[in-house]
Amino acid sequence: MSLSKDIMTALKEAMKSKDTVALTALRAVKSAILLAQTETGAKAELTEAEELKILQKQVKQRKDSAAIFLEQGREDLAAPELAEAEVIAQFLPEAMSEEEIAKIVDNVIAKTGAEGMKDMGKVMGMVSGQLAGKADGKTISTIVKARLS
Repeated sequence: MSLSKDIMTALKEAMKSKDTVALTALRAVKSAILLAQTETGAKAELTEAEELKILQKQVKQRKDSAAIFLEQGREDLAAPELAEAEVIAQFLPEAMSEEEIAKIVDNVIAKTGAEGMKDMGKVMGMVSGQLAGKADGKTISTIVKARLS
């Protein structure tokens, strides 16, 4: 079953159980997927990798918002954002550990012969392609910088 069908099923369950947090989060995801499908030049069906990117973006937006709210001392606004992020994150594959990411980064560096920060873009592109949906871009970037410096 595709990711969008899973989200629709969860959306129906949230409606039946009157779970407003899940309902809000899943409606936002559904909206983002529909927007991506109707963009000019987009094909009718999104690939699973594209759907995962949308989900990651939605989770990241909520976590960033919650961080801003917490900085400003607004726990009342941060809590719903974090709860929505958890609802959306359940549709993402389990994130890889830093050790696993580091192994893949080392393999890519060895394959490409990257030497120093000038090759960071090349390494990041290849690693991000391999780890689409499995690792956060910020984590990958930190590991690549550490390995290349």
